[in-house]
Amino acid sequence: MLAGLLTALSASAQLNTDRLTAIGRNALYFEDYVLSIQYFNQVIRLKPYLAEPYILRAIAKVQLEDWEGALEDCNQAIEINPFVPNTYYTRGFIHRQLGQWEEAEKDFDNALKGAPRNKTYTALRADARLHKEDYDGAIEDLNRLIDESPKNADLLHDKAFALLQKKDTLQAIEYFKQVAELMPNEPNNWSVVGTLSLMQDNEEQALEYLSRAIEHGSKWAGDYINRGIVSYKRHDYKTALNDYDKAVKIAPDDVQCHYNRALLLQEVGDYNRALTEYDKAISLSPQSTELYYNRGLIRMQLMQWAKALQDLDLTIRHYPYFMPAYYLASQAKMQLGDYQGAQRYRDKAYQLDKSKTTTRIYPKPKTDVEIVKEKQNERDRRKEFSVTQAQQSEEVKESKYESASRGTVQKNYSDVQLEPNITLGYYASGKELRQTNYTHALLDEINRRQILSAPLRFSVKQVSLTPEILQQHLERIAQLEAPYFFQRALEENIVRDNASAIEDCTRAIQTMAEDSILTPFVYLMRADLRAAQNSALEITLRDYDQAIRLAPTLAIAYYNKANLLYAHQDYKGAIQLYSQAIEIDPDFAEAYFNRGLTRIYIDQVKEGLQDLSRAGERGIYQAYHLISRFR
Repeated sequence: MLAGLLTALSASAQLNTDRLTAIGRNALYFEDYVLSIQYFNQVIRLKPYLAEPYILRAIAKVQLEDWEGALEDCNQAIEINPFVPNTYYTRGFIHRQLGQWEEAEKDFDNALKGAPRNKTYTALRADARLHKEDYDGAIEDLNRLIDESPKNADLLHDKAFALLQKKDTLQAIEYFKQVAELMPNEPNNWSVVGTLSLMQDNEEQALEYLSRAIEHGSKWAGDYINRGIVSYKRHDYKTALNDYDKAVKIAPDDVQCHYNRALLLQEVGDYNRALTEYDKAISLSPQSTELYYNRGLIRMQLMQWAKALQDLDLTIRHYPYFMPAYYLASQAKMQLGDYQGAQRYRDKAYQLDKSKTTTRIYPKPKTDVEIVKEKQNERDRRKEFSVTQAQQSEEVKESKYESASRGTVQKNYSDVQLEPNITLGYYASGKELRQTNYTHALLDEINRRQILSAPLRFSVKQVSLTPEILQQHLERIAQLEAPYFFQRALEENIVRDNASAIEDCTRAIQTMAEDSILTPFVYLMRADLRAAQNSALEITLRDYDQAIRLAPTLAIAYYNKANLLYAHQDYKGAIQLYSQAIEIDPDFAEAYFNRGLTRIYIDQVKEGLQDLSRAGERGIYQAYHLISRFR
């Protein structure tokens, strides 16, 4: 009988997990990634020794761009079953997204051991090798793929890039040409060949391919600048100036556009317009100190001696061994009638020349045209905690789904706001997909004994009530008298009479035995009310501490106290309390979410992203947008 019963239970569990997995797969197929994760969570809880639900959950997280969370799941799946090529492929893809190229290559190696002819695995290994600068290995993979697909533009492009990194520029150009011929309507391809040809001083070829890029609709200012450079080198200043004008029109805030146009105007003697361009370039990039020397030269030509001297002095401060600046400064001093000052500059230049100082290497001021290169700005994540700044930096797109939790939710804008306190009351808002345990053994016992007029609940959000229901609560407040202070406080909280609720909590504490089953909840409620009213920090914390002392496993008390510490900028203290709440309830979604944001705010980004991943896994789908943003 026992054997039969165990067999039946096993079959039932198998049926349940198979059904849950099937539903999860179905949700995954229909792009309901957040919901699918919840189903795979259930399978993992029932059968943590199965690899499949981990890899399926990892795939769902990949769709949500939760690379860190997906990586953890892949690791677990491989630990359980290390013989599935697709698992290594998935993990390799994740390492690739995280820029972990060494690890990505190893995973694609393992995937290819199980599926040696898989083109996708080979292409991704080639990409990983490119990024880790193993160009010979990458070319070996690419050659295998090109042999089978000789007209694949992406493969040819990658091989050209590898050859370029190996300094085989001429052969790289030939492969880039093939890419351009295969995709003639893509201006970027012509642009690459043109720019490389210009770097090789092949002006004829550069002109041809840059012109093709422009003819095919290039909107990149660099193509006009670089074509202008060809005309500049050929002394065709009118054509060059025309291209520079177009470049400035496309990118009015690009320093190199204005610099190259200034240099050309300086060359043809149009000093006033050249000065305007240098002024603009310096205003856009005041830290580019080499520009000041060029502007000093222009100001000397325009006989603006005092202003020229300012630019030359700045040049000397940054490049103290640049002798031409001293001689020009001397001339400016002479024109201003300061002969002794002029002599000092000449003497300094003479001393430098005599000593032949070579101990200092300094950058030369800009004296030639420059091929355009892009720059990447550093980021300050703290600014992204500002709603206004974050919204300005992101394009908010409407989801194609009615449900906010469906699809690629990481693309749906979310404010960077901590989850609020979880509060006591008679009404519980919908928990959506969240796995947090919104109850406690003491709370269950209170409701079992029916000590209060209605079951006591924890709620994430306060529920909006109709005027009729509010009136019923007001009538209930009028009816309740001593010793029902806590019940009256609960009613007063519902109608938002915080001051009266605090007073009644105090009366309840004064009249209630400390070992009463209700006492820890009275302290917790008074603490929450005081926190909402911005009462003195010390007395509010004291109430939370009392609640924790009387009910040490009340995770919500730790969580609410952590929120208070965060509000008072005690970030390390908040993190410690969120951690304690998570230790009590490992599925505490809100605690993971808030700890994640707190860690990111103090620049513990890696740990913060891991916490947001766990919050998303436990149902706070807004975490996926923040993971995408803060990464």
